[in-house]
Amino acid sequence: MKLRPRVRISFRSIFRFAIIAALLLALRVDAQPLSGTNQTGIILVPSLEKPAKAHKLEEKDMGGYLFVYFKDQTHSAYLAISRDGFTFTDVNGGQPVFDGKLLAEQKGVRDPYICRGPDGAFYLAMTDLHVSGQRAGFRTTQWERPEAQYGWGNNRALVMMKSWDLVHWTHSDFRIDKAFPELAEIGCAWAPEMIFDEAKGKMMIYFTMKMGRGVDSLYYAYTDDAFTKMETKPELLFKFPAPEGPLADNVRDRLHVIDGDITEVGGKFHLFYSSKETGTPGIEHSVSDKINEGYPLVQKRVDPEKISCEAPNVFKRIGTSTYVLMYDAYGAGNMGFSETTDFETFKNIGRLNEGVMKGSNFSAPKHGAITHITLDELKSAAAHWNVKIKMD
Repeated sequence: MKLRPRVRISFRSIFRFAIIAALLLALRVDAQPLSGTNQTGIILVPSLEKPAKAHKLEEKDMGGYLFVYFKDQTHSAYLAISRDGFTFTDVNGGQPVFDGKLLAEQKGVRDPYICRGPDGAFYLAMTDLHVSGQRAGFRTTQWERPEAQYGWGNNRALVMMKSWDLVHWTHSDFRIDKAFPELAEIGCAWAPEMIFDEAKGKMMIYFTMKMGRGVDSLYYAYTDDAFTKMETKPELLFKFPAPEGPLADNVRDRLHVIDGDITEVGGKFHLFYSSKETGTPGIEHSVSDKINEGYPLVQKRVDPEKISCEAPNVFKRIGTSTYVLMYDAYGAGNMGFSETTDFETFKNIGRLNEGVMKGSNFSAPKHGAITHITLDELKSAAAHWNVKIKMD
């Protein structure tokens, strides 16, 4: 029997198969979501094309809620969705959606904030900071720079991201000190939030910042339309009066103002922030006619807690006149909530899973924000992450 040259053909087939398999694998890896083995459900892209139907959305267009928060255990951010604004369900099986190891210079993110822009896009910003970076093996010192000179944390970057569909995101890790050499001695950049300034026609980003080991205060700047950088140097937004020169810790700590949150209602801008002036951090409130100035110093705690609280965030219940003040009650390891219709009186509605606000499959979120989404977006997010929630 004559033998056919099967060996040669077999080797060629194997070689061709190997080449094809390698190409397919490469294509597959390139199209993977953010985290390779721990799927997150998002894809980083170099740029975004504005959808043809993208436009400014009004409250009447909205049909659900989106909650972003982080956890110290992972130094990453999570997403949860809700139809009614009371019960939220984590997507991605309760695992992080925004992986701090891949997004941040320090391999960790904190203090996520999300909002809608005038173009209908989602704008997301986070603190670039890993508070346990030394223990995690990401650096050899407790902080990047000496604490005696720059204080706690002493990070200098903010993570900036943008998306129209909650899946494809642009990503920028913006170093403030490199962009603005006059701020080379920045002590920290924390807790960024955004609001669209109608007068400027620009997205305004505002955040906690200090110089050296000075006093934490609130600053603001304007960003580019792609939300990849600050186009203007940060300027002072709000601070407590402080004496010049070095301050003792017990004096400086009571002057800190952190975690600003601005909500516009009826032409008035409501600024909520966290203060340590009484020794126990709590939420205070100030109102101005202007978006980036004129906030008077009103030393009155508005949250109902007796424990340490920070990270205020206000969102509106769709179709009502009720606003919810959410805050990180970190003294209790939970989120707290109060409702108001007049921004003068605040009704305590309890902490997460201890009152009317629920997490159906998660607990103990930290420093988050809630924004509105359309019913179609809610359905798309639920389908994308295979989450089952009530839609009626």
